[in-house]
Amino acid sequence: MDIRFFPNNELLNTAAAGLIAHLLQAKPNAVLGLATGGTPVGIYEALIKLYEQQHIHFREAISFNLDEYVGLPETHDQSYHAYMQQHLFSQIDMPETSIHIPNGNAADLQAECSRYDSLLDKVKQIDLQILGLGHNGHIGFNEPDAGLVGGTHIVELKEETRLANARYFDSLDQVPTHAITMGIGTILKAKTILLVVRGADKAKIVHDALTGPITTENPASLLQTHPNLVVMLDAEAGVLFS
Repeated sequence: MDIRFFPNNELLNTAAAGLIAHLLQAKPNAVLGLATGGTPVGIYEALIKLYEQQHIHFREAISFNLDEYVGLPETHDQSYHAYMQQHLFSQIDMPETSIHIPNGNAADLQAECSRYDSLLDKVKQIDLQILGLGHNGHIGFNEPDAGLVGGTHIVELKEETRLANARYFDSLDQVPTHAITMGIGTILKAKTILLVVRGADKAKIVHDALTGPITTENPASLLQTHPNLVVMLDAEAGVLFS
């Protein structure tokens, strides 16, 4: 486990983007596992700058997103399809055919889970998976539970997750109750995992996840088992490690 601490978010974003850029320079057809939410926005902005400066390109790369809300139209400004277009895809040269995001509006959601896993099986392994961290320890939308699912699946979102995401919607009632998410087994298969955590409100959960017992009640704690985990923390998130 490689834990890195940053005094500000600008340095963190630059370092995270640099890690991804180094991969793309060494392996232009890399498979990237992408995340949404507030955590990776600055990283994507830094990657776009590197692309505009012609240090990297994405035309040979492949991407798989972690998750998507169930029942939210792709055109909705809070869908993860819309998020990825806004914050990354519309500003780089990754072909649309190389972009993969779960379809939360599929007529048969179980079939969609199987379809997504089949696509993941074809690439064998994600080269670098970006992760944020939920307040309850969820990664992707793998919520705390007595057991966790290895493959892509439908999950009912915990109340604390919906409350945390309500800031992006007009009201809590508008936050979807279910999501489709990449499974914990697929995440742990990635060659490299980049866990990025920001803010004092995440300080305890990230400390517990990385130093406490490994338990499905804190899904992020399973990252302790990964052979190539890179953790990037801002000053507030990393306060309990000092």
